[in-house]
Amino acid sequence: MLAPDDLAQQLDGLVHLDTQRAPNGLDLTVDTVYRTTGHGQLDFGGSEFEAAPREPLNPVLDDPDDDYGWWTLEKGAYVVAYNESLMLEKEQQARISPLERTLHAGAHHGTFVLDEGRDPVETLLVVTRMGCRLKENCRLSRLVVLD
Repeated sequence: MLAPDDLAQQLDGLVHLDTQRAPNGLDLTVDTVYRTTGHGQLDFGGSEFEAAPREPLNPVLDDPDDDYGWWTLEKGAYVVAYNESLMLEKEQQARISPLERTLHAGAHHGTFVLDEGRDPVETLLVVTRMGCRLKENCRLSRLVVLD
């Protein structure tokens, strides 16, 4: 497992390394939230694949003097793009999992593995019936890279 400071060398877009550093990886932060506006499609061979169309949601300031806004998400599924982009070396794999606090706030995403870098890194966030608020740049997920 890559040490957090070594992993930081393979990421662009870190918001604040000291806060994002974890004992076993780095936390990823939210840059953009999208609402899907239609269906996507999958086929066996991939030639007919289509991503679900989507539109960005704008965060809203609670107070005009605030520096960062909030996304207030109702029950449903959203695409989240992280601030961070990831570069992986040939033999590395990345695992991205939701933070426990994400689960306690009423949202979740599946744990997934990447065999190559991504710019941007994205996930499908599912919000439960109680809804969830996300503040710009909030820490949502944990990234671990295995050699």
